[in-house]
Amino acid sequence: MDRLIYTAMTGAKHVFMQQAGTANNLANASTVGFKSQEHRFRAVPVIGEGMPTRAFVVDASVSDVFDEGPQMITGRNLDVSVKGRGWLAVQTPDGGEAYTRAGSLDVDVNGQLQTKGGLAVVGDGGPISIPPDNNIEIAPDGTVSVVPTTGLRNNANAIGRIKMVNPPEEDLVRGSDGLFRLKSGDPAPLDERVKLTSGTLEGSNVNVTDAMVNLISLSRQFEMQIKMLQTADTNAQRADQLLSLNS
Repeated sequence: MDRLIYTAMTGAKHVFMQQAGTANNLANASTVGFKSQEHRFRAVPVIGEGMPTRAFVVDASVSDVFDEGPQMITGRNLDVSVKGRGWLAVQTPDGGEAYTRAGSLDVDVNGQLQTKGGLAVVGDGGPISIPPDNNIEIAPDGTVSVVPTTGLRNNANAIGRIKMVNPPEEDLVRGSDGLFRLKSGDPAPLDERVKLTSGTLEGSNVNVTDAMVNLISLSRQFEMQIKMLQTADTNAQRADQLLSLNS
């Protein structure tokens, strides 16, 4: 069998994987705080008898793109976006700590400050509880204050401070839930330099135009690999015919 079929097969397989990653990016083009991913390939020469004229393609790694997404003004007092680098800390269902840029917050029926996904926002003293009948204000340093809707409405009381971190990006790993964690599994330390902007959200950093062009290019590459497989099959059939005529 012509070895071309193996090189074409690995090429088609890894192009298909990259298509899946690009499609996932496109699907999250409108997800708040989403960070895109990119596949990095490398060529591995095929070593064996004869000259090393062929190479397999290998999906070397899937890396996260930490570029900032666009800022969207909402005017909602529970919407926050991180200015520059940094992350909001949230509590995962197993009691651990994870990090997100999705700052669309809410208050659940028990008065706990949480994300739209239902994860408690981590404060300086654990999850932050909001007393009823109060308006909420979030300062740039993450301080959460409440203002009574009745009585002395000018009295703002600080009830907690959102934990914000900024670990090195190379130490972060994305989980299956889309949240980031430290590779070590330890909680990241508070970083006082991280600031928030209230009334805004960070959009996805997926460039839809680039992703669409990339998807079209990958589709053509996949078709090319399939044609190479068909060519290898045609060559094998004609070789069989020649051998049959000579026998």
